Amino acid sequence: MRIVLQRVSEASVTIDNVIHGEIEHGLLVLLGVTSTDGQEDIDWLVNKIAGMRIFSDHDDKMNLNISDVKGNILVVSQFTLFASTKKGNRPSFINAARPELAIPLYESFVSTLSRKLEKEIPTGKFGADMKVALTNDGPVTILIDSKNRE
Repeated sequence: MRIVLQRVSEASVTIDNVIHGEIEHGLLVLLGVTSTDGQEDIDWLVNKIAGMRIFSDHDDKMNLNISDVKGNILVVSQFTLFASTKKGNRPSFINAARPELAIPLYESFVSTLSRKLEKEIPTGKFGADMKVALTNDGPVTILIDSKNRE
């Protein structure tokens, strides 16, 4: 699994001109799934996200996590995180998991994150044409791949 983690002052996802999910202060998580992912990847990423100290403390140092600041998280599926651009100018998405595998993993990721943080996690809709709006706070943007743990 790959994520793009963005600290935001606000974020929303709109589908067919209707806001499907939105948050204020917190994190936007763009989530990509590949065919070799499983619950171990989900658990590792959820713990990483929950513990990530990227919010400022009273000394303006990145020292606080999402729970410390009572922030929210918006999760949006993003198969293009597994784009291969090695050949030519048209990306290949062969490494992105097919929907029959990706959807249950995406749903498990959201429910595992919700249980870990003990709060509802707004989301986009898997496979939908979504418009994502955000105000990146910092800016802080971090890429995390569950296969690169060392």
